[in-house]
Order: sequence, then C-alpha cells, then structure tokens
Amino acid sequence: MTGTDVRNEADDSGPSGYAAARLRLLGEEARSGPPRRAALAGLTDDWLAGLFTAAAPDLRGVSLVAVGGYGRGELSPRSDLDLLLLHDGTAPDAVAALADRLWYPVWDLGLALDHSVRTPAEARRTAGEDLKAHLGLLDARHLAGDLGLTAALRTTVLADWRNQAPKRLPELRDLCAERAERQGELQYLLEPDLKEARGGLRDATALRAVAASWLADAPREGLADARRRLLDTRDALHLATGRATDRLALQEQDQVAAELGLLDADTLLRQVYEAARVISYASDVTWREVGRVLRSRSVRPRLRAMLGGGRPVAERSPLAEGVVEQDGEAVLARSARPERDPVLPLRAAAAAAQAGLPLSLHAVRRLAAVARPLPTPWPAEARERLVTLLGSGRPTVDVWEALEAEGLISRLLPDWERVRCRPQRNAVHIWTVDRHLIETAVRASELTRRVSRPDLLLVSALLHDIGKGWPGDHSVAGEIIAKDVAARIGFDPADATVLATLVRHHLLLIETATRRDLEDPATVRAVADAVGTQSTLELLHALTEADALATGPAAWSSWRGSLVADLVRRVGAVLAGNDPDEPEPAAPTAEQERLAIEAFRTRSPVLALRAQPEPAGEEETPGAPEPLGVELLIAVPDQPAVLPAVAGVLAVHRLTVRTAELRTLRLPDDVDDGAVLLLNWRVAAEYGSLPQAARLRADLVRALDGSLDIAGRLAERDAAYPRRRGWTAPPPRVTVAPAASHHATVIEVRTQDAPGLLFRIGMALEKAGVQVRSMHVSTLGANAVDAFYVTTGTGAPLPDGDAASLARLLEETLRG
Repeated sequence: MTGTDVRNEADDSGPSGYAAARLRLLGEEARSGPPRRAALAGLTDDWLAGLFTAAAPDLRGVSLVAVGGYGRGELSPRSDLDLLLLHDGTAPDAVAALADRLWYPVWDLGLALDHSVRTPAEARRTAGEDLKAHLGLLDARHLAGDLGLTAALRTTVLADWRNQAPKRLPELRDLCAERAERQGELQYLLEPDLKEARGGLRDATALRAVAASWLADAPREGLADARRRLLDTRDALHLATGRATDRLALQEQDQVAAELGLLDADTLLRQVYEAARVISYASDVTWREVGRVLRSRSVRPRLRAMLGGGRPVAERSPLAEGVVEQDGEAVLARSARPERDPVLPLRAAAAAAQAGLPLSLHAVRRLAAVARPLPTPWPAEARERLVTLLGSGRPTVDVWEALEAEGLISRLLPDWERVRCRPQRNAVHIWTVDRHLIETAVRASELTRRVSRPDLLLVSALLHDIGKGWPGDHSVAGEIIAKDVAARIGFDPADATVLATLVRHHLLLIETATRRDLEDPATVRAVADAVGTQSTLELLHALTEADALATGPAAWSSWRGSLVADLVRRVGAVLAGNDPDEPEPAAPTAEQERLAIEAFRTRSPVLALRAQPEPAGEEETPGAPEPLGVELLIAVPDQPAVLPAVAGVLAVHRLTVRTAELRTLRLPDDVDDGAVLLLNWRVAAEYGSLPQAARLRADLVRALDGSLDIAGRLAERDAAYPRRRGWTAPPPRVTVAPAASHHATVIEVRTQDAPGLLFRIGMALEKAGVQVRSMHVSTLGANAVDAFYVTTGTGAPLPDGDAASLARLLEETLRG
C-alpha cells in the first residue's frame, strides 16, 4: 500500500480511520527511516487538516500550524504532536470551540499533544520570553486555514531570530551546556538519551537554529546522516517498546538492533556513538565560530575608529613550524605546505594542545585532504610530536577528536579503527574503548615526573587496550599490536619490547595486588620475572594508576593504590641489582678530538653543525630510531659558566635541545696536559631555518666574555608574545639519585620542556658554586628528563645536606 493509499483510507473515516491507517503504516516492514517519517507526517497532516475543515469551514483569520519536531516532519511512531492554533483575535469564542474539536480527537487516540492557541502578537511575545518556544516556531509549517497568517508569522519569527541572534545564541549555547551537564555525552553512555544527551537530537536541532541566524553554520559533512541515524534508532525504540521514550535502555538494545537489521546491540551502540560524535564535533566547531563572530562584532567598531575605517587584520603568532595562532585557534601558517610536509598534522596537533587551543576546522580539513602519509617507520619528529600531543593533558582530548572527525587518526594508526566508538559493557567503565585510551594518556601526563621514560608511558597509555578490537584476551592481542605499532612509529627494538611488555601486563599489578598473597615470595618473584627491569616496573606502576583513574571512580582508591605500591616496593627489591654507577664515556671520535685540540690551542670555542653525525667506527644498529634534529659539536676550554652560556645562545636563536651531553675531555699526552669541555648536542629549530655556525660561535664568544645579555634577550622575547593559558603541566621534580655514582652527586630533573630551560638550570648550578662533571639531557615529547653529575670545587661528591639543598634550589627555580 502506498502513502497515497494510506492517506485516502483515512480521508473519510475520522479518528478510527486515521488510527487504522497509522497502524498499517507503522507495520510495513518495507518502509522505514525517512520515508516512513515523511509518510506518517503526511498522514497526520491530512487528518488534522480534515478535522480543521470539518470544524470551521467558513472561519477566517485562523490557521493550524505544526511546530517543533512535527513542524520538521520528524514524526517517530510515538512522537507527540506540537500544534499551534493561530488566529487574528477577531473571533475568540469560535477559535476556542475549534480548539476543542481539534485537541479532543487527538487525545482520544492516546497521542501526546503539545498545543497552544495564540495570536501572531502573542506568539511573537512568547518567543521573545521563552527561548524554547522561539526554537519551536523556527520550524513552523502550515497545515490548514489561513496560509497568509502562517507565512507572516514565519517571516516575523525568523526576522526576530536573526536580529536577536547576538543575544539569543549565547542563551542557546548555555542551554545546551546545561543539558549536557545534566544528561551526559551520548557517545559514551551505555543507556543514552537519544534526544537530550550531548550529541543527540536536541543538539542537532540547535545547529539548525544557529544556521537560521546566518551568524554561523555547522560543518555539514555527515551531519544529515548522523541525524537520520538517531531518528531511525528512535523510531525502532518506539516500535520495540510501544512507548514514547528516548532512552535506549540495556534490555531493549537487542530488540532495537534487530528492528534496524543490525548484528547486535554493540553494533547498534557503535552506530549511535558515531552519529553522536559527528553532532558533538559539529556543535563544538559551531559554538566556537559563534563566539569568534560575536567577539569580532564587539571589537570591530572600536578598531575601525582607531584605524580610520577598513577591516582589521587578525593577529597571527607562531606556535610551531607551519602553525600559528589566530582568533583563538591553531591554524596553518600561510607558508605551510602540508602536501610536502607529512609531519605537519602531528606538529599542528601537538602545538595546539600544548597551547590549549582548538585546531581550526579549516586547518584539519586541509590536512586531511592534502597531507602525504608518513613513511614507515615514522621520522623522529613525528614520533616526538605524537608524544607531545599525548602529554598535553586535557587539551589533548579536543585536538584528538578534531583529527578523528576528519579520519586522520585512523590514517596515522590503522589499528585505531577497531576500537573507535567501541562500547564497553562493564559498569566500572564510563568511556568507550577509544576515549578510555585517550583519557588514560591524559591521566598519564600527570604522572610523567615519576618515570624516566615519559614517552614510553604515554604511548603505552594510548595502546594498552588496543587489543579490545580483536577476539580473545585483549592483553595478548594488544601485545602483538603494540610491538607492531611501536616499530611503525619509529621506536627501536628495545623500546618496542618494553611497550609490548607494558601492554601485555597492564593489569598485572592491580590484579596481583588485590587477589594474591603479597607475603608469598613466589607471588613477588612471578611479577618480577614478568616485568624484568626496574625501569619497566616504574612505567607499569604509573600506567596501572593512569588506567584505573581513566576507567572510572570505582576502579581506583587509596586502598588499591597502597596495595599496588606495596607490591611495587617488594618487586623492586627483587629486581635491585648492581650499583648503577656513572657509565664510562665513549672514546672521542677523530672530529671531537680535533675540535678539542683546536679549542685548547686557540683558547676559544670551536663548533661544528651538521645534519648527520660521522659514523662512530661501527655500523648503525639495525632498527635504531632516526635521530631528531641536527648534531652540534662544541669544544670549549674548561672554564666557568659554559653550560648556561651555550644553552642561552641556543635559546636566543630559538633552537630546541633534543638531547645533550657534556663531558670533560682530557687532551692526548703529546698535545698538552689540559682539559676541554666537549658538548655533543642535538638541536632543532622551533620554526624557520637553522642559524649559521659562524653566527652561533660569535654569540657564544660574547656570552662567555659577558658582553651578551642572554637573560635580557630572553625576557624581551617572552614579553613580546602574549601569555597563553595552555595546559598546566605537572610540577617539576628534582631529586638526588642515591648511590648513582661513586665520583659525583647525580641530580635528576624531570620537568616540562620550555625555551631557555637548560639556561635556567645552568645559571642555578653556576650560582650554587658546583661543577658539572657531565650531564645527560633528553627531551621526550614535551618532557625534559635530565641528569647532572655535579661535584664540589675539589671534585668530590656533594655532602648529603648540600645535595638536598641543591635539589630544592633547582626545583624552586623551575617552579618560578
């Protein structure tokens, strides 16, 4: 039976005819989705128009109007009818009688009805006072009666909406935010409200209202399809339950899935989550654009007055190579060439997250459209940018979602597709698998000061549940995937093995601590055998805590934390081996020795800057990661303040230190009985090209003789750029490593990397009057992990009290 046949059946048979036709329509298995909703709306339109005509064939100045969801033609099987009886005020008694003859037949059929009777002026006044009423009128659709009356109201209401947009849109944004706080996020809930939760049908309707204001518009790709999927799900839910409900309860999900022809309830939820994610992301982008436009409107008149007219140019400040900040967003620089720069998506994402900024929609779409895929293995910079992104705390979530919305995450990490939007039917878990992984990275970013390899902690957080997209034990499957991913993104075989171990055993500590007897030596020995090393144990402890905190409030407590800490202490005692004394430095290369001799003879610094190091007399380790940045070799006659001078010059030239080593090199006996400080560093330009070696040397000479005011130059540069809120990194942690060396005191510094960091540390060490015997500096993502071997002026380790005081001094310096 066609839609026309169903309508004709209802034409002359009153409410019972409409009810029969409606029942027949809803029972047609061949018709579902938009065609069924359109047919149901059409059937209802004809019935109500017939009631109107029969009740008031000669009444003028009255019309029947569908508003809200019915006005949009979105009638689900149990949807209520939103109706407005509009009249010109000339015959109130007749209108009241007409209302009775319209509303009662609807109630008699048991249909929910949201109704009102108003004049155009009353409708307009109500819309001005009630935002929800105004939203409903934006979808007004004529059903019967005076078409001119309906058309005039539509025109007036829409004009009011556009004129009042600067006031009404912030109200609508607050309404959406309050509802999201109350109902939660549709894309993560096990029993979501398809209409009220964030990313649901209410938000989709709000996006239509924003578009109607002409002030901003939502990203349209996928939005109509996402809305259709949620409406289809609600239709199936109404049919399955026989009730007007929007909540997709657990006990009804299998039946709803079957109604939609889906495999099972998990497939249903994943489809719902994907739709909600599209709407949520579109909402984020749209409300950000609304805010930008409204700010621009409020500032523009004043700027025009100051500039004498014309359009003001938005300020752009650099964030990273090819990435700038503009209008509160991270956007691509005009010089950016994503088609030639495969690392740019990760660089832009990391820069945005570190600055606490959203990635602009235009930037993400351009990157998705033209950026070349990364080679395998990834270049070192790509791996570092991923680590920086993962370590950026809460801003990571929004930036990650922006990349995912345009398909960039699955392109970078193909294994991600299996866990994307995957539900977790476990009352302890509050997130989908993919969001749980990102939440774990966010939690891990708060624990990076506890580990010596924050990069491995953050990547293991991202991958620890990656095996949940495969059948069987997810830890076993995840171990294989993690090792493959680690190799693909450029970790060396040893680090890949550690990552695989962390993923394989990410539940080991919590399960052992809460289910086994820790007094049994066999229990502790089994954990020690599985973990293998102290550094892996340190990482696994932090990963365990981050994983539990990201799971939900029921997964972690002070009691559980104390049990895990006790187990870690016992396993650490078993794993404790020989005293890890300071490693012997490798023999100097021929070039290093040449530079040292030249520096000693000329009594001035000598340096060499090049992209690739010389072979060190042996073949490169197979599978070793590509070094990041360029090699900078500096030889300086032994003298005070070398470390702050070199670090300060590099900071002035905007060079980021990726790794750094400093050591004292004794000259060959046939040259002289002297010493030279040898610095072997890897540096990278923040943006732009590297400075010339001659320029670096000239500034280093000036820094050493005191004629270059490094602190002043750095302060001037900091003052020239606005302070960004960004993400609040964990506080620095400075400790004295016990028994780490017989010859020196080892000070370990773990903090957030920042321009001039090594300069500040070097100045603090210089003021403290200690000598830096050697140092080993690593920048892992945005985390600096540094070790300084310091002695007294006579070359002895510091007394315990002095060492503790120095650690406190450094920590206070870095906090300030």
